Amino acid sequence: MPTVDIDPDELRELTGHEETSDDDLIDDLFGLGLEFEGRTEDGEFELEFAPDRLDRLSVEGVARSMRYHYGDARGVHVPSPNSAEWTIEVDESVPVERPYVTGAVIRDVNLDEDALDSLIQLQEKLHATMGRKRAKGAIGIHDLTMLKGSTATDGGGSAIQYVGVDPEEDTFVPLDSDVEMTPAQVLEDHQTGQTYADLVSGYERYPAIYDDLGLFSFPPVINGRRTEVSTDSRDLFVEMTGTDQWTIDKMLNIVCYALSARGATIEDVSVEYPDHELVRPDLSTKTKTVAHSRIETILGIDFDPAEVIDLAERSGLDAMKREDGETGNGEESITPLADRDGLEERDAANSSDTPQAPDDAASSGDLVYEVTIPPYRVDVLHPLDVIDDLGRAYGFNDLEPKYPDVGTVGGRHERSRLERAVRTQLTGLGFEDMLNFHMINEEENYERLELPPDSAAYGAGEPATIKEPYSEDYTMLRTWVLPSLVMVLERNTHRSYPQHLSEIGFRAALDDGENTGVGESRHVGAVLANHDAGYEDAKARLQAVVDDFDGDLETPPTDHPSFISGRTAAIVVDGEEVGVIGEVHPKVLVEHDLEVPVAAFEFDLEALR
Repeated sequence: MPTVDIDPDELRELTGHEETSDDDLIDDLFGLGLEFEGRTEDGEFELEFAPDRLDRLSVEGVARSMRYHYGDARGVHVPSPNSAEWTIEVDESVPVERPYVTGAVIRDVNLDEDALDSLIQLQEKLHATMGRKRAKGAIGIHDLTMLKGSTATDGGGSAIQYVGVDPEEDTFVPLDSDVEMTPAQVLEDHQTGQTYADLVSGYERYPAIYDDLGLFSFPPVINGRRTEVSTDSRDLFVEMTGTDQWTIDKMLNIVCYALSARGATIEDVSVEYPDHELVRPDLSTKTKTVAHSRIETILGIDFDPAEVIDLAERSGLDAMKREDGETGNGEESITPLADRDGLEERDAANSSDTPQAPDDAASSGDLVYEVTIPPYRVDVLHPLDVIDDLGRAYGFNDLEPKYPDVGTVGGRHERSRLERAVRTQLTGLGFEDMLNFHMINEEENYERLELPPDSAAYGAGEPATIKEPYSEDYTMLRTWVLPSLVMVLERNTHRSYPQHLSEIGFRAALDDGENTGVGESRHVGAVLANHDAGYEDAKARLQAVVDDFDGDLETPPTDHPSFISGRTAAIVVDGEEVGVIGEVHPKVLVEHDLEVPVAAFEFDLEALR
């Protein structure tokens, strides 16, 4: 889970509760879902947080949640931005791979060392989470006084340009350097450039941001040294580029709210695309319709409407009751800010391909609430998210346990009994039982196992992908178990051999024959890694497992791209082909830095029923 470092003294100062002890502070943070993991070398709290609450990636965001928790703040607060004096002009030369940009001007911010450290941490944590390691969104923060804007095309205010440049076209001095470099040289010679080179190295033209003095930002890689932010900076220009407008707009909102908590004033920026214009930051709110009956059912408490509204306001939300039960078409509504400087604010939803989750409709005549969600909350996708906030405000520890209304006699499921029996058998054969994640990414599941997704080989198939994954490491459900076991071997090369690992685990792949569109099953997988591991070793153990369940095993030769040709067989149990067994291909071993032979087998658990 992600962690964030918070200075407890600064947190107390920002919440206005300087008398709170560290122990009480830790308890209060836990009530918000922030778990204390220990202290850093500097004495800061290291807090583990749920990755959905990205607004708590900074001490300012945590302090805001704490003020609501203490009852010192209530309801939705939306800063009132000043009219735009700066424009970002988007040129048609911008790389199509990174077409979107957003921005804001921050005035009169007080950046002492603590505030600057918090801002840098927020920037990097947003890069690592919502920005997908800068691939989906990257943040640039600049000292506004060091920018010289050109005259905007509309004749008013100052402008900077977001363009695409040839890798060797221009030079600038990047951060942490004293040398003029071209973008191509940054990727080759600069440490930060080398780290993020893969994000843009395939582009024909590189993203670049110019003012009237020249190139000052090379997103998503590095900013220029000329506009470096320091504790002397009072006015900031925040720009973000990415592959999705909604994502970078929400990242911008989180940064703006954090700086606003430091007393800064937010100022609009006009973003001029070739075919349309936006005003940012987009501080519009959205609403969710939540039924009173569902709140009581989920939390198990009878509430008065006034209590629900109070809990919502203590969660940083606004709620208004409505008793007509009319919930419209079930879609969430967006409430934009008023027209600013003659430029109509566009819906965030309309400027992105990211769909917004529909609300649940309430029954006619039911008491419902229209709950307003603040602009910095990116996690509220469903009425249940609202109910979770209400439960936290009430206090989950204050909920009284209740026995279920229906009495039942519990027992182990038949599938669970089968799994337990097979697991016991594998353990007796010398395998160490594994429990791996069901989620994986395409590279680990297919490419590193030399398995084309569209082949007819065992383990292939079209994957069930995650629409909005939080991490590029987990983008799909695995289609077979073997990749997970080989990854464990890869991470255990420092340990002694032999290593015999097994797993009975979940896998899934798209299947039109299922009413859900996804075929799910449990597979039995095993690997044997040792200097003399071979097909015969794996076959002997497989035979023992099948025999123990009175099955008839056959192993006719077959070909599989993950295994050595001539040392591979299909697993046929009671006349039905259910898996594959063989010696893992040398290409797969080299890809995973394995220096010993590996034999493996995998088959469908149902074959032993």
